[in-house]
Amino acid sequence: MGQVHKLSQAAFDRLNEEYSLLTTTGRIDIARKIETARELGDLSENGDYHAAKEEQGKMEGRIAHISSILENAEIVDDTASGNSVREGSIVSIQYVGDDEVERYLVGSIEERIDDAEVASPTSPLGEALLGSEIGQVVKYEAPGGLLEVKIVAID
Repeated sequence: MGQVHKLSQAAFDRLNEEYSLLTTTGRIDIARKIETARELGDLSENGDYHAAKEEQGKMEGRIAHISSILENAEIVDDTASGNSVREGSIVSIQYVGDDEVERYLVGSIEERIDDAEVASPTSPLGEALLGSEIGQVVKYEAPGGLLEVKIVAID
């Protein structure tokens, strides 16, 4: 069994829909593109053919990625509220010594939202944030050295 991917029901449904679309209509469309490009002649110098094959490879990679996520998905309750950071929380943080407040979603990149960056729970920042509470200052090791952030808000 692969890595467990904790997802909200909405993200799971969105990925399921994307997977269905790619494995049906997506594959048919790319097959048509490849067929049309083959009809243009010599494949060794056929840019349309090579572009279509590259697009097919990227699509098949995305299909495999989504399949792996869905096979190992665990649906988490994203409506639960609490005083501490958990997977699915949106956290407002402020780096010590900086005035700017930044918002992060602690969870999978597949959960991303428009107004917040994503911090994986397995990343140094994500690990430091998990379990912390509003007002708490947490430290984590980044490539540039030790950083400290203050938890400003938890949504």
